[in-house]
Amino acid sequence: MKMLSRTTALTALGIVLITGTTTLVVAQTPPMEAVQWDKRRLDQLDRNVRRLERAVTQRNAAGQPVLVEPDPEVIALQGRVDIMDRRLRDLEATVQRVNGDLERLSFQLDESTRDNTAMGARLRDAESRLRTIETAAQREAELNAPISSDSPTGNAAQDLAAAVRLAASDPARGDRALQGVAAAWPDTPQAQEAGSRLGDLRVASGDHAGAVAFYASALRGWPTASWAPATTLELATALNATDRKTQACTAMNEFTRRYAPTATPAVRTRATQLRARIGCS
Repeated sequence: MKMLSRTTALTALGIVLITGTTTLVVAQTPPMEAVQWDKRRLDQLDRNVRRLERAVTQRNAAGQPVLVEPDPEVIALQGRVDIMDRRLRDLEATVQRVNGDLERLSFQLDESTRDNTAMGARLRDAESRLRTIETAAQREAELNAPISSDSPTGNAAQDLAAAVRLAASDPARGDRALQGVAAAWPDTPQAQEAGSRLGDLRVASGDHAGAVAFYASALRGWPTASWAPATTLELATALNATDRKTQACTAMNEFTRRYAPTATPAVRTRATQLRARIGCS
């Protein structure tokens, strides 16, 4: 390289030309202080190098080639540079392979993450459906189990109050609780009121025939409870809905005879309207 030849020539400013030979020997000089390079020194160096180049060119043209003995340190340094260059190329190739492996691993990780997310969603959905099925099965078993005659609280009034609250939020379970009151406390006012409320639940579900049985059970003996007048009208309505007009009118007559004097104005008004609708004389 031109730049290297100039540098080599610079280090060989002391040249010994041996007569009759064409060998240029680089003089060995002791280490010198580092030269402070400025524009003037660089220009002078460039001129000296150009003179050396011209001298070498002239000797080569005259058939007296100039042989320059290379600096061992420069050769050793060039060898180390070559080794470092090869190692750097090997390192770059290794880094490229590692980067390629990392890209593939990253892609595989992304795919695995997506698959795991999808599987997790499917698993949660399956678990939710399974819980729903289990809950439905438990509820079905509970609703189809025999009615227990055991009292939950040991008190008829408390059992009835709990059953009424349950019926307001869960009619199906409340229905069973009311039947449990009737089974646990037969022949009590609470059992009769439970029968009246069971009749209301049957009417709400469209089962008028079933409502008639519960209303009739609740009104057995014609109780004087506050709910009895309205329940009598409900009995007449259910009988009429099941094409039993004669029995419906009989229930209306019992209302007039037993409950009309003490019934509220709203209940009496409803009775008058119901009698007209049924067509009772």
